[in-house]
Order: sequence, then structure tokens, then C-alpha cells
Amino acid sequence: MSTQDSRPKGSGKNQMRSAARLYAVQALFQMEHSSLTFDKVIAEFEDHRFGAVYEGDEMAEGDKAIFRKLVREAVNHQARIDQMTDRALVAKWPIARIDPTLRALFRAAGAELTQSDTPPKVVINEFVDIARAFFPEGKEPKFVNAVLDHMAREARPEAF
Repeated sequence: MSTQDSRPKGSGKNQMRSAARLYAVQALFQMEHSSLTFDKVIAEFEDHRFGAVYEGDEMAEGDKAIFRKLVREAVNHQARIDQMTDRALVAKWPIARIDPTLRALFRAAGAELTQSDTPPKVVINEFVDIARAFFPEGKEPKFVNAVLDHMAREARPEAF
């Protein structure tokens, strides 16, 4: 699931927030595909991914508070977020049928849209960038943009 392009580098505050979002998507994906608990996934990422060096490439140091909050809120509000995502998807493509990476991305983005004060346009841009990292050649970034725009307008209509 990790590609060269999906490894944020740098240590500025914005880069740390972006890295936390990417790591949250990866952690949610991992939780769905393993028996690891929330606490174990959080510990694994913080101990082994944040700032780690793999094959000479340094992983970005993520903002741990944002990472924990996104994963926790995505898990705690998963039913609401999944329902909101389903409403943004066409009827023939419920969330259970979409790519698991996209499902994790929508859950992390949905958590940030519904449980933070981050401007919706920032959330959309950040998660579209993550989609580009995972799907550099595909149509998924445009799909993510459309779904997140719909979700953001539902979650925070006053921002539009």
C-alpha cells in the first residue's frame, strides 16, 4: 500500500499534518484488513512509521495528535461517515463495494470533515492529494474530489 509517491517528506507543520492524514488512511486500511485494535495500530504507526527510514528514504514525521484524532474519530463515527459516503456515491456503488484504500480515505476525510474545524476545502485538497499518491495514473483523484465535495456540503453547508 505504500508507494514512493505516497511517502511524505519534510518536517514543517503543514507537512506533518499532511503526513498524519496519509498515515491515518493507511492505519484505517490496516485495521480493516487485520485483527489489530485501534491502540495497537496507533502504537505501530507511531513507533515504526513516523520518521522511520526505509531503503534510505526517510518517512515524514507526522502530527501525532492529528493522526490519533483522525483514526479515533473515523472509528467512533464510522457508521455516520459511511452513511454520508454512501449518499455521495451512486446507488450501485455502496461503500462496501469500493476499493478498500478509498474506503479508508473517505473514513479519514469524513472524520476530519465532521469532527474538526479544518476548512472543508483544505480537507478535500489534502485527501485528493493522498488519492493521487495511491492512484497516480487513475481516475480516482477526480472521483475522490467529487465524493468529498458532496460529503463536505452535507457535513458543513455553511462553509460553501
